[in-house]
Amino acid sequence: MKKFRSLYFCKLKTAMAKNVAYILLGGNVGNREQLLAEAIDKIEHSAGPILTLSTIYETDSWGFESGEKFLNQVIKINTSLSPHDLLYQLKKIETSLGRIRKKSKEYTNRTIDLDILLFQDLIIHDSDLNIPHPRMHLRKFTLVPLAEIAGLEVHPELNLNIDELLKQCQDDLKVHVFSSPKTMAMANHEV
Repeated sequence: MKKFRSLYFCKLKTAMAKNVAYILLGGNVGNREQLLAEAIDKIEHSAGPILTLSTIYETDSWGFESGEKFLNQVIKINTSLSPHDLLYQLKKIETSLGRIRKKSKEYTNRTIDLDILLFQDLIIHDSDLNIPHPRMHLRKFTLVPLAEIAGLEVHPELNLNIDELLKQCQDDLKVHVFSSPKTMAMANHEV
């Protein structure tokens, strides 16, 4: 009984703890800007409060040819969820926003893609989840928005901060700040 009680309190303590996670949002199908906003709203309601948002960036596709450009953004959240529970919530959100996962592992167009980049300083490699994201250091569309809000965060496996990873990244994909009438109106109303 004592062992059960200590396991219960350990799980309870973990559930109550606030963990910082960085999530990459991206998509190139549909109303891209609206889908990012809806995903952020759903993340806040199911995973925890948003602490910081990067600028929205626009890029060509990475790893496959597409005529549709991607919008990407990184958010920092506070969550009491475990990494696996957070992944479960993110997959539910993707599905609710029209993401259709193909059995093939090839890159394709998508309404929304939500990837956990970092979760505290954890390193997890199992069949369902890889933290830190295994290709984040290879992709400017990930590193540029992440560096904007977490440039000094250290990659727990590579032992370099995000700013350093961005400087070393050999990806030649152009990453541009996205501007639309909506984002311009929001910028003009900032105090």
